[in-house]
Amino acid sequence: MHIGIITSEFPPDIGGVETYAAEFAQALVQLGYRVSVFVHTRHHPIDLPNITIYPVLKYSRHLDRSILREYDVDAWHVMNAAHSWIALETDKPVVVSIHGNDFLNPYPLTGRPGFSENPKLWRFASLLHPLDHWLGKILTTCQMRQALPKARALLANSRYTEQVFLARYPACQGKTVVAQVGVSELFLNSRICKTRNPVPHFLTVTRLSEKRKNVDKILLALGELKKEYAFSYQIIGDGIYKAELESLAEELGLKEKVDFSGRLPLERVIEAMTNADLFILPSSILLDSHEGFGIVYLEAAACGTPSLGARQAGAVEAIAEGVSGFFVEEPTTENIYSALKNYLQDQITFTPENCRAFAENFTWDKVVQKALPFYS
Repeated sequence: MHIGIITSEFPPDIGGVETYAAEFAQALVQLGYRVSVFVHTRHHPIDLPNITIYPVLKYSRHLDRSILREYDVDAWHVMNAAHSWIALETDKPVVVSIHGNDFLNPYPLTGRPGFSENPKLWRFASLLHPLDHWLGKILTTCQMRQALPKARALLANSRYTEQVFLARYPACQGKTVVAQVGVSELFLNSRICKTRNPVPHFLTVTRLSEKRKNVDKILLALGELKKEYAFSYQIIGDGIYKAELESLAEELGLKEKVDFSGRLPLERVIEAMTNADLFILPSSILLDSHEGFGIVYLEAAACGTPSLGARQAGAVEAIAEGVSGFFVEEPTTENIYSALKNYLQDQITFTPENCRAFAENFTWDKVVQKALPFYS
C-alpha cells in the first residue's frame, strides 16, 4: 500500500509536529508500507531511508489539487488540519492528525486563492499578496469545517486535544481517535546518568517564538533563586524572542549562569537532555494556542531526566506526576520559583530509570497502528 503524507512541518525544521511527521513516516516504512511525503517547494528535503520526499506544494488548495492528482497513492495522511481539504478532492481514504494549534489558529492558509503566485499576475504580486493572505484567513477555516468531517479518522495527539477539537468541530463526533505520540529510539537508547550534577543543571528546549512557553518567567524565578542556590541553565532553541530573553538574563544577573545555545543538532540535544538534572517548560494555554501534548517532555524522560511543566493542556498526559516530573498549577513566576526551590531542597526527587520506563510506554508503532484500519 502506498501512503501519501501531506505536511507543512518536516525535518530539517525543528518542532513537535516535524518530529511527529518524520517518525510516523518512518514507522510506516518499517511496517512495509511505501511512503511519499509532500512538502512545500521551499523545503530542503533530507534523506530518510525508503521515503520519497516531493517538494512540490504551494500550500493552497487552489494551486495544489492539480499537482496532487498526478500522484497515485492508496491513502492520504494529512499531518496538519489545514491540509484536510484533500478530503474534498479525492475518493481515497484520508486520515488527519490533529495537534492543537493547527485547528485553533490554522496555518498554513491553504484556503487562499493563490493570486500572488499566478504567473499571469506576476507584475501585481506585491499588491495581491495582502489580499491573498486576508482571504486565506477566512477561507481556510471555512474549508476545514467542510473537509474535516469527511476524513476517515482524526488522530488526536492527546485526550485534551480531542476534547478541544470536538468542542470546536462537533460535526466530527465519532471520528476522533486518541493516538497520542511516540518517542524516537534515539532518545530511548541514550545513556542514562546515574548521579546528579554537583551544581544542579536545568534545561529548556523550545522555539523562542511563543510567549506562552514562559521562558521569561523561568528566568525571573531563577533571578530570585540565584541569591540562595548555585545552578546552571541551558536554553536550546531560537526565535524572535531570543535577543529579548538574553537581555532579560543579563538584567537579572544571570549572564554567567545561563547558556543560550541556539539550535543544536539532534545528537547534541540528546546529550544535553541526558546531562540535565531537570527539564523545565511550564507552558500556558492561550485562546489560539496550547501545548497539545508535548513530545519534548517524553524525550527528556527517555533520557532519564524529569520535567517541570504546568498542569495544563496536553502536558498532563506527557508527564507522570511523581514518576517523570511534577507540575505548577499556574505558570506564574512565583509558582515556578517555589517549585524549583522545592527541587533544589531535595523535597522532590526522581530516578532516571522511572523516567525512562514511563517514556517507553509511548512508541510510534502504537500511534501508527491506530491509523492503519482507516487506510483501507
